[in-house]
Amino acid sequence: MKKVKKIDPFKNLVLDKYEREIEEALEREEYVPVENPDEINKMLDEAAKNYPELDDSKSITLRVKKKNLIKIKAKAARSKIPYQTLINLLINNYTDGKSRLVI
Repeated sequence: MKKVKKIDPFKNLVLDKYEREIEEALEREEYVPVENPDEINKMLDEAAKNYPELDDSKSITLRVKKKNLIKIKAKAARSKIPYQTLINLLINNYTDGKSRLVI
């Protein structure tokens, strides 16, 4: 059986000045959970409505493993939608909090 080598993605991570400031503030516990997250989300949604350019699409380049792309394309084909649309739906569901990612 082949031994799987674990990779630490943070091993050689270099933070810029702004990122270091955020990390230090987190360590000092300067950031605290908001009391009413639903109200904050509603406020942010309302603010986003004032910026219609946020609804525009942005083309990106994304590297994915071939096997994952094949699976996405197959699932999209079964649903009779373009695979890019499926990927966009997955991103939308995650950013809207409808799905979670466990790391």
